[in-house]
This record gives sequence, structure tokens and C-alpha cells, in this order.
Amino acid sequence: MGRKWNNIKDKKAGKDAANSRVYAKFGREIYVAAKSGEPNPESNRALKTVLERAKTYSVPKHIIEKAIDKAKGGGDEQFDELRYEGFGVGGTMVIVDALTNNVNRTASEVRAAFGKNGGNMGVSGSAAHMFQSTAVFGIEGKTEDEVLEILMEADLDARDIIDEDGTIIIYAEPDQFHATQEVFKEAGIEEFAVAELSMLPMTEVALTDDDLAKFEKMIDALEDLEDVQRVYHNADLGE
Repeated sequence: MGRKWNNIKDKKAGKDAANSRVYAKFGREIYVAAKSGEPNPESNRALKTVLERAKTYSVPKHIIEKAIDKAKGGGDEQFDELRYEGFGVGGTMVIVDALTNNVNRTASEVRAAFGKNGGNMGVSGSAAHMFQSTAVFGIEGKTEDEVLEILMEADLDARDIIDEDGTIIIYAEPDQFHATQEVFKEAGIEEFAVAELSMLPMTEVALTDDDLAKFEKMIDALEDLEDVQRVYHNADLGE
């Protein structure tokens, strides 16, 4: 099923090593989600989704509260949600999601991150057609059979269920994200190794050592940008 959980996990571990950057990105995403509707996760699904994801990254409570309070207080910052698509070395494809208050600045920075590392930006739709929007959950302490039974009893389907080193990874339809998560919670599962909507590639591209180093440098450059929230790609990063 597309990019392996190991790649997502490795990327997540790398982000955890730069906590201040990660927390700042979550603060912005939570603020935008809270401003998009009621600043209450029970009535605002966008906010609920980002808060569930923030929990898996151990985002401190004060960061979350500060962002929601800012939205409640009528913060006047306006952010545009943008998606850029592009290409890296070796036929790799990349999707970049951003939240920005300066579209020209962000476009210029993203273009530079691509161009300085052997890549180039494409037009809308040039890469996205090779990815599939997917709800991804990671559960520990359960077997594949136990997870499957929970879903079957709730009459919910999954695209795939796999065991990755003791973590059960569930790939589900994106519109079933909340329903699937609630079913797991009703079954007594409160902690998730991962709980997010992702863009998974339909196929992966293997790179030579030189190209892999160049590609990873490009991804790091993109993820280091203040306005970039998430980066998806179809490179096989190996073990």
C-alpha cells in the first residue's frame, strides 16, 4: 500500500528532533483550524483532526491552548492554504502543503528549495495524480486480527492492515477518518502511534546513493521552510 509506514515513522522521528519547529507549525495549523469554525473540537472537525495529529507528536498543551485562545480572541492573521507540486531527482514526485500569509514569499522559497537541489516545481495536478489521500492509524498492543475484528463489528472497511514491527498500521478511506478513530476509542484504544490524513504514493521510486542524498537534502530544505506544513513524496527511502 503505497509508501511504507517505516518511511512515515522515520520522517516523524526526524521532526520530533526539531521540536520548536514542529510546535510552531502545529500552532499555526491549530489557529487556522480554530478560526475556520467554532474553536471547539467537538463541533469543528478540522480542529479535531489537527488536535488528534498533534497528540501523536506530543505537542505541549500550552502550545495548543495558546493557538486556540488566539483564534477565540479574534486574531486578525490570515493564512492561505496552498499546495505545490514538483519533481526531484530520479523521477521522484513531491507534494508540499503550506499555510502562508505571504503567497509570493512562500512560492519563491518553495521554488528555490526545489531548484537548488536538482528539482523543479510543476503545475497543479502534475504530481498529485500519483498519490492517494488516505487515513492512516498506528496502534500498539493489538494484533492484526483484533484490529480487523473491531472494524468488522462496526461495519467499517480498511484499505489495508499490516504489522510493522509490532505496530499495526491501518489504511482507511479519508472520509472515514473520524468514524474509524471513534470506533477504536470505543474499543478502549486511546493512544495512537499515528492518526492523520496523508497523501500516499501509488508507486515508489528507488534512488541511487548519490540521488538519494540529493533528494533528502531537498526534502529537508522544504520542511525547514516556516510556511510549509507537510511534504509528501514517492521516494523509497529504504530501511
